[in-house]
Amino acid sequence: MPPKKRARVSKRAANSGKDDGGEAVSSAKVTAGGKRKATGATKESSDSADPPQYSRWLMKSEPESRFENGIDVKFGIEDLKALPDQTGCWDGVRNYQARNFMRVMKEGQLAFFYHSNCKEPGVAGVMKIVKEAYVDHTQFDKKDVHFDPSSKADNPKWSMVDVQYQRMLKRFIPLSELKKYHLQHRSKGGPLKDMALFTRARLSVQPLTDEEFDFVLSLEDKEPL
Repeated sequence: MPPKKRARVSKRAANSGKDDGGEAVSSAKVTAGGKRKATGATKESSDSADPPQYSRWLMKSEPESRFENGIDVKFGIEDLKALPDQTGCWDGVRNYQARNFMRVMKEGQLAFFYHSNCKEPGVAGVMKIVKEAYVDHTQFDKKDVHFDPSSKADNPKWSMVDVQYQRMLKRFIPLSELKKYHLQHRSKGGPLKDMALFTRARLSVQPLTDEEFDFVLSLEDKEPL
């Protein structure tokens, strides 16, 4: 399959040292989910433990053009929607914890398509996992921005999944609004108090509890906070 234009993960955190809200990222965040390029990936030993079981996800990608080594890594939800069968492979993940999350994804599970590294980051829509983790071929492609010379064909480091567009949200849910709810819930209790978008901000593939997913989805029917 894979389409000529493939899903890309967000590189804002890796390049700027800030999360999508423009805030400096603490060393704790970097340890938990700091993204690295293929040549500087986090050590596998630090993220090799099996992650908890989840069935909902948030996956970041860049909806605005940005060129790396002459290649535009732009891939927004409209790009996914425009692909054959509205399906694409989520390649280029070069963080062990994010990779491990993809390796436990199951066919049929839902994920938010999150627009990152753009003027207004936030949740744009919903997609479905339609193929479970398999080898990410871009790690072996010397012309690809995600080429990893340390990865070997007989022992590949990196995996990807296939995702299929489901729908746009009724309204775009910006990071700024989610952060307000996160702060409220952290103070008074609520489903977003420990949301990975804020506790592991730099991680490009993040787990969600059912309660977090349902709450964020419910915001599309509410007026902006």
